[in-house]
Amino acid sequence: MIKDPHATAAALLPLVGGPANVTSVAHCMTRLRLGLADRSRVDDEALRAVPGVLGVVEDGASYQVVLGPGVVGRVTAAFEALLAAGRIGTADDRADGDGREGDGEAGGKTAGADDASVAPAVTPAVTPAADTAVDTAADTADALARRGAELKARQKARNATPLKTALRRVADIFVPLIPALIGCGIVAGIAGLLTNLRWLPGLTPALTALSSAFMALIAVFVGHNTAKEFGGTPVLGGAVAAVVVYPGVAKVTAFGTALAPGQGGVLGALAAAVLGTYVEKWCRARLPGTLDVLLTPTLTVLVSGLLTLYVLMYAAGEVATAIGTAADWLLTTTGALAGLILGGLFLPLVMLGLHQALIPIHTTLIEQQGHTVLLPVLAMAGAGQVGAAAAVYVRLRHDTSLRTTIRSALPAGLLGVGEPLIYGVSLPLGRPFLTACVGGAAGGAFVGLFAMLGTEVGATAIGPSGWALFPLLAGGGWAVTAGVYGGGLLTGYAVGFLATYFFGLPDGAGRPVCDPEKHEPRPADRPGPRPASPR
Repeated sequence: MIKDPHATAAALLPLVGGPANVTSVAHCMTRLRLGLADRSRVDDEALRAVPGVLGVVEDGASYQVVLGPGVVGRVTAAFEALLAAGRIGTADDRADGDGREGDGEAGGKTAGADDASVAPAVTPAVTPAADTAVDTAADTADALARRGAELKARQKARNATPLKTALRRVADIFVPLIPALIGCGIVAGIAGLLTNLRWLPGLTPALTALSSAFMALIAVFVGHNTAKEFGGTPVLGGAVAAVVVYPGVAKVTAFGTALAPGQGGVLGALAAAVLGTYVEKWCRARLPGTLDVLLTPTLTVLVSGLLTLYVLMYAAGEVATAIGTAADWLLTTTGALAGLILGGLFLPLVMLGLHQALIPIHTTLIEQQGHTVLLPVLAMAGAGQVGAAAAVYVRLRHDTSLRTTIRSALPAGLLGVGEPLIYGVSLPLGRPFLTACVGGAAGGAFVGLFAMLGTEVGATAIGPSGWALFPLLAGGGWAVTAGVYGGGLLTGYAVGFLATYFFGLPDGAGRPVCDPEKHEPRPADRPGPRPASPR
């Protein structure tokens, strides 16, 4: 667990190549996300060895250091402060260097040059054989370096597929919105609970307004972040996307049908902002500077806005409707099988950082139905992870370091944040990661089975899972919904524990290699004759 974020940030900065190698800094709920100028300057092994670092992930677009919830924000702030100080120091050094002819005290000579004027340099004799050996070693090192660079380039090319790049961009658009989604979702849950209990009737309208305002305008934020991600002007992206939620669109008719405010939701806003970015770039590349200031914003809003009204909103609305219909059909018709697959495959998506790409689907379902039926199923993956970690804790009693990691990461795992347990426990061990997926599949099948039987379990917001999702549950009555969701968690815990305990660790993994008190080899492992077995 990280106790001093400043010390952690100070340890990380030189290992990623120093201030000059860092081009951007951001963070999500668990990861420090860095843009790097030269990936080869990063020391991966040393980074993983820094206390508190749970793992590293490279997705092509950014280099991610997994630190866990809560601490990542403090480490990021300290990292940015060190980064700014380092860049200022570098700039000052360059200014000092440009303002003088030499190296200060030596009057234009370096210290080494001044020493050389006092005593002649002694050059060791180098034999031809030694010289050849040095050249050969240098050639070998250069060849290995080139080969390593080629392997890294090929690996990066394999990861930079169009699909993965698109998913990462979508994630980068929606990840900054998660805190607001969580906050508004919890407020909505409190408002719903008060309404059901008929408590504080004068307060519930205010809470409903607070929770609904962000969702009513989420298209604007999506448009702003989309334009920023694709290299456009963020405020223009927000302006173009704002037409999606403007009440006046009800007077506009497209394809013979009157539009509805919010039609297409975040998908329409995303498409509108992408279109606006391309229109803006096209205008800036062709208009002279005197006209660019006036015409580029005007044409961006006009062209993109009209196409959004008459094409994108209608098309995005049809897609959003299809997503809602498909999600309902999936769980009500093939619920157990769908839950098995979704719960079992979600941990690998989290490991790759691609789970954030599901945010638009969750958001679309919340806009349409008031809740997303997919999140409670996917949350079962975290339950399987918790069960697997508990089994590792029980089996590996001698591994105090790993048990300490589990104790520190388990509370976050119970609240649905899986990265600390993934990168600190199950993934390094190998097999426990697979058995955790088995536990998630079992929990997902449990929730999916009840969906087939008519008990729908949904979540009014995204972000929290595990036990933190209980206040956000919605569906056919909170008590029944909570019972089904809780049963899914318990199923995931139990199956993940049992699968890991019996199949997730090699035989003998739980036995100590020495006597804990004397730190001596076990009698069966000591050299010499073994004691006779009793007859």
